[in-house]
Amino acid sequence: MDEHHAQVFTEEYQRLEQVIGQVIVGQTGAVGLALTTLLAGGHLLVEDVPGTGKTSLAKALAAAIAGQAGRVQFTPDLLPSDVIGANVYDQRTSTFEFKPGPVFCHIMLGDEINRASPKTQSALLEVMEEHQVTLDGQSRPVGRPFMVIATQNPVEQLGTYPLPEAQLDRFMVCTAMGHPDRQAALRVVAGAAKADRTAGLRPVTSAKRVLELQELAQQTHVAESVLDYLLQICEATREDSRCVLGVSLRGALALTRCAKVHALAQARPFVTPSDIKALARPVLAHRLMLTPDALIEGISAGQVIDQVVAQVAPPTEAGLRAAA
Repeated sequence: MDEHHAQVFTEEYQRLEQVIGQVIVGQTGAVGLALTTLLAGGHLLVEDVPGTGKTSLAKALAAAIAGQAGRVQFTPDLLPSDVIGANVYDQRTSTFEFKPGPVFCHIMLGDEINRASPKTQSALLEVMEEHQVTLDGQSRPVGRPFMVIATQNPVEQLGTYPLPEAQLDRFMVCTAMGHPDRQAALRVVAGAAKADRTAGLRPVTSAKRVLELQELAQQTHVAESVLDYLLQICEATREDSRCVLGVSLRGALALTRCAKVHALAQARPFVTPSDIKALARPVLAHRLMLTPDALIEGISAGQVIDQVVAQVAPPTEAGLRAAA
């Protein structure tokens, strides 16, 4: 990785950020995390109340890369076949024909994923990890790139099924959209006459180019001292008395991949401790399981991550230069 390739990556990242920002106004943090997740080859979980632009984010992301968007409204009666597809018997030919489900796309929005039964939720486990679905012993690949943007309402819990830890760990990043500030909200309300703000969005890259950018991002240099710093943070969560379950090795890998994208997005062909700090909370917090005492005290997983990051000493500048 050299500075020229880093600059090319940055320019394409900024073009994507700008075109999505035409739809998702005033929420640069959420847009940046969505792009980071896509270019790191992961999946995004958005925990927020209705009406904050979660659906628009998924549609804008797909439109910006000239990709195909899929959407599933999760409900208690949803079946796995409604998500991944099914083999349907054709009486004319006396054969079974595969009818693909909504997962056969590039960007899939799973709306209110915690409303579906655990059986239906688990239908996403294979496709999120291996980018394929297996039905009746036959495996079928989905689109490349493939990204799931799942949403869940953290306020309304009646009739919902909390995601198990195994599935939460499949999501690379967990974040909230939040509401835009007054000026951004004015721009959105002023354009209320346009029902679908993603309709006229022009793509600035292709799905094939996204795959190339994903490969390019993983060539970003990470010094051994920075990797050791990252692992110290993950180990500290496993040793924290407030945690029943700390960050696994999958979480450490996810943070490494995201940090590489974050560094390249700033035209920097190497990862620094600041990249780790910036992404620790959205990448790691949802992987923690807190003790009942910690929950009663009102401690959140995000607070635990923030405190751990503040306590673990990053490598010194001299140490980084020596490693380089």
